[in-house]
Amino acid sequence: MKKPSALVQYLNQHVIGQDAAKKTLAVAVYAHFRKIERSRQQAAQFAKSNVLLIGPTGTGKTLMCETLSQALEVPFVTAEATSIAQSRYINDEIEAIMQRLVERAGGDLAKAQNGIVFIDEIDKLKASGDETRSNSGESVQHALLKIMEGGTVKLAKGEYIDTTNVLFICGGAFVGLEASHSHTYGYISMSAEDNPAILERMNARVKPTDLFRFGLIPEFTGRLPITARFQDLSKEMLVRIMTEPANSLYRQYRDIFQAEGVELTVEPAVFEQIAELAVEYKTGARSLRGLFEELITPVLYVIPDDRRIEKVLISSLFTEPRVVRRSG
Repeated sequence: MKKPSALVQYLNQHVIGQDAAKKTLAVAVYAHFRKIERSRQQAAQFAKSNVLLIGPTGTGKTLMCETLSQALEVPFVTAEATSIAQSRYINDEIEAIMQRLVERAGGDLAKAQNGIVFIDEIDKLKASGDETRSNSGESVQHALLKIMEGGTVKLAKGEYIDTTNVLFICGGAFVGLEASHSHTYGYISMSAEDNPAILERMNARVKPTDLFRFGLIPEFTGRLPITARFQDLSKEMLVRIMTEPANSLYRQYRDIFQAEGVELTVEPAVFEQIAELAVEYKTGARSLRGLFEELITPVLYVIPDDRRIEKVLISSLFTEPRVVRRSG
């Protein structure tokens, strides 16, 4: 089992920023699998600590979970709480999620039972004046409770998957949480030896009462004892996302161009311009791929038909790429 520090080092190769969230999630995952090991050794069941990720859209919640699953070599699936709520039969939707987990495990049921399930948009289960949707949102929470705390789900082929050791990670943007954030620890008396930073950290912690305002029921929040906060991505971080990770957009397309015998160079100013647009769109890293590929598409269209092209230089979003061809 990889140590939390090793997990964070792995995450740093693929996920930019969110240092505090990386540490929280790495420790949570490490502790989860340690509990599984200890429960097998001692023939005793340890309480499971599922995780809640809070942060704006496009800040890397899904990416971080998926990257962790790769580091741990465990199957991983994602689902959206809103899709489950919109399903006519909630249990069928949950069965489909668990079936996908088994498929990601290559059909190995035992491996699937130690996988990770990420459920996004948890904050959107609350109704907005629609009583039917409100009941639906609460029904989803009650249905998820059963598998989050550990239970069996019957799959299509008659198999049963035990979710006792499946780690559930829920995510949501929780827009407006900061404005409604309650500070309830200010009355605690402190001595000169106490560290005020600890009280500050406690005050910054998301409390169950904060989540109740978003329609999450007490039983559901109780199954998510660990919380990690994701921060908005700055322009600088967005630039780094496109250029630094091992599988960054820039590396991917340089590799594609290289396979065509062409050297691709994109100047730093271009990434800054793309990042500025992404900040304007308020979608975090989600819009980076679309903007970058829109820039690359016209060039990549002509390269396979023109084997004389040896270099492509892109210096701005607002000028045509410079194409260098071999002589002769």
